[in-house]
Amino acid sequence: MRVLFATLPHSTHWYPLVPLAWALRTAGHEVRVASEPELVDVITGTGLTAVPVGRRNWADDDPAGRALLDAIHDEAFAHLCAFDFAGRDPAQWTWERLLCLEHVTVPGHSAVLGNDSVLDELVAFARAWRPDLVVWETYTVAGAVAATVVGAAHARMIAGPDVTMRVRREFLRQTGKRPVEHRFDPTAEWLGWTLERLGCAEPFTEELVTGQWTIDSTPASTRLDADRSTVPMRYVPFNGPSVLPHWLRTPAARPRICLTFGVSEWVAQWLTDERLADLLGALAELDVEVVVTGVADRAERLRTGAPNVRLVGFVPLNDLLPTCAAVVHHGGVGTKATAELHGVPQVILSFGADTTLMGEQVERLGAGLWQPIADVTPASLRQRVARVVGEESFAAGARRLRDELLAAPSPNEVVPVLEKLTAERRGRPR
Repeated sequence: MRVLFATLPHSTHWYPLVPLAWALRTAGHEVRVASEPELVDVITGTGLTAVPVGRRNWADDDPAGRALLDAIHDEAFAHLCAFDFAGRDPAQWTWERLLCLEHVTVPGHSAVLGNDSVLDELVAFARAWRPDLVVWETYTVAGAVAATVVGAAHARMIAGPDVTMRVRREFLRQTGKRPVEHRFDPTAEWLGWTLERLGCAEPFTEELVTGQWTIDSTPASTRLDADRSTVPMRYVPFNGPSVLPHWLRTPAARPRICLTFGVSEWVAQWLTDERLADLLGALAELDVEVVVTGVADRAERLRTGAPNVRLVGFVPLNDLLPTCAAVVHHGGVGTKATAELHGVPQVILSFGADTTLMGEQVERLGAGLWQPIADVTPASLRQRVARVVGEESFAAGARRLRDELLAAPSPNEVVPVLEKLTAERRGRPR
């Protein structure tokens, strides 16, 4: 069968899909990967065929348009970071607040995340190539639209807490209790109008948001209670082109701690040289080896002077984390999943959105600790790291999460399930 993957133009969104794409390819299926032009080299670097669609940088020559997009992005990001996805504050889960979130996230999905800008070319390609199955990551609903237009089966793939569906389900539940004349659904309006514009006779259904089924690579104990069809799949890390450094080829002389903060712009703004130096100074007081990734270009400025602190650039986490006694990170989906796969205790410094939920889950399951990143001090981080390294209960909790992941079917084992579901759900070509 022909399988089309659709993803945002960022490696952190594409890499979790790579193992499944290759599992389908090695099973003999044709695979194409659609994204905006800036991801083409990344896609082809994974050995798969890229289909560039859309024009993400259209606003670069339009200062007013760029300013508007930036404003939408900032507003959406602020709302998402502040929203209580963990469900601790009932005051945030009113219909009015959920509607506000919808009004912010719909233009965020359609404009800032580029779904509208890629749709015409994506649909045109789908009409020409006729995929049997479209696999799309959570934020690329353009994949669901293209599949609906051409009658393909389609699946949403997630690698972290499914907060999108938690919020959507509660919004629909509360909307259903309101008088008909007071019901508003920005998502349904946007996607319904989009289908109509594309000449598709199919009406909007929730499958455009949920997928016909969801491929979920998170541990079962961390999944949110959502009413959806789920295909569980083991998380398989993909770090991109990687080289194993010499220092990582031999065991560490003492417990190794990894600090990694990903590529989030917000976290980068928080993690100033001064703040990072203070944190490293506190951790250097422990009898551990500290490895900080992604900071090789800051080594001259940081100059910790501590012999047990190593500042490095890119290191594949799938090779680094198995050597670690703990990992400190900002709640990145890939980092968290790789730590779970290798049974490594975590300290999550959450910056809002779904990262607070991740931190709470890890702590509840006894696999680590968390703290809001705005509250972090050198002393508080040192205390948390000392605990997760020194108390055996955290290693035991991390091993339980590892066992959950290893019990799930591998991407290769999921392929026959996808073949069966595709045969059942594929519609008539339009």
